[in-house]
Amino acid sequence: MTVGLCRVWLRLPENQSLKGKRQVLKSLIARIHNRFNVSAAEVDDHDRWQMASLGISCVTTSADHAHQVLSKVVAFIHNERPDAEIVDYRIEVVHALGEESVNGWEPD
Repeated sequence: MTVGLCRVWLRLPENQSLKGKRQVLKSLIARIHNRFNVSAAEVDDHDRWQMASLGISCVTTSADHAHQVLSKVVAFIHNERPDAEIVDYRIEVVHALGEESVNGWEPD
């Protein structure tokens, strides 16, 4: 199993309140989830109304596919939300729970 992880730091320069930030992020997270079938959530900067940190993840069978999906998510954010400036982003791919035995369970 391969897990792709992405963290995106956003600046919302036109935002004036936490309520406005929530509206922008709620819409963005829903669109990301619906379009790419990934999990996404605000993971930091909860009390900063012009900054946001999103965590995005996907599970797949290929590291290349995970990187491709997450790169497309970052491009989508850049293209679809010009009011949300991408300050930085990081993508990491982790290989987990291979075919070896797990807690005494042996695959057939």
